[in-house]
Amino acid sequence: MASLVSAYENYLLNIKHASANTVASYMRDIRQFDSYMSDVEDMPLDACDRECICRYTQHLTNNGKSPATVARCIASLKSFYGYCISEGFLKENPVHDIPQQKAEKKLPQILTGREVELLLDQPKCTDMKGYRDKAMLETLYATGMRVSELISLNVADVSLAGSFIKCEGHGKFRIIPLYPAAVKVLTTYLTEIRPKMVSGPEEEALFVNVNGDRMTRQGFWKIIKHYQQTAQISKDITPHTLRHSFAAHLLENGADLHSLQEMLGHSDISSTQIYTQVVKQNLRTVYNKYHPRA
Repeated sequence: MASLVSAYENYLLNIKHASANTVASYMRDIRQFDSYMSDVEDMPLDACDRECICRYTQHLTNNGKSPATVARCIASLKSFYGYCISEGFLKENPVHDIPQQKAEKKLPQILTGREVELLLDQPKCTDMKGYRDKAMLETLYATGMRVSELISLNVADVSLAGSFIKCEGHGKFRIIPLYPAAVKVLTTYLTEIRPKMVSGPEEEALFVNVNGDRMTRQGFWKIIKHYQQTAQISKDITPHTLRHSFAAHLLENGADLHSLQEMLGHSDISSTQIYTQVVKQNLRTVYNKYHPRA
């Protein structure tokens, strides 16, 4: 079965063209289930039946896994066993009629306009790292990009004259405008700072680390957490928090859903509609806080 699991991973990468994060998530779920089957059920993956799956979901729940995590694991296993059937290794999918637990839908946390300003003001343009960090944070909030898209940007993707960035995410390209403040800090970074930071002229990455190589997700996560602490913002800020805040703030100021869907790169508008709930929730909070009879 080890070779089959490897073949499935290759299928996800090269046939389905799933993102690296999706593949990593699926494979982690499958390998954890493989360990459970070996250690608890004492049988290989191809001997799994519906009862095994039911016991596994209960095992996950008993170990404190959320309904969302359990639902994701079931989806991963259903996909894997579907592949096994399509390749002729199995005749039945043991997961096909397992009821999905309804995951509690949590609204994304967003920053207020004041909190965004406070966060963006944290990088001090006194050294190269400060200039770079300022440019990264401004770009992220200006565009609402995913962090994977941000760190994948190349210099050629930026048009300072046109005030836009070309972004590729989930196999599709989109053009996202830049507001003047973002253009200004990017101009300084590109013309004065980045040439001194890159490891060599062949480096194409827009944002680089202190070694002059492309910035990583982990590196940018540490940057965000550092500035959250220096800004003394109590909310748990991640790179995705600025994406959520970008979307909610545009809606609050009158943007239409279809334009927002295009800028966020959502394939389904239902993914974009969640931000209308965030805006309504914020309005309710403001009403309850400030209305004299609320």
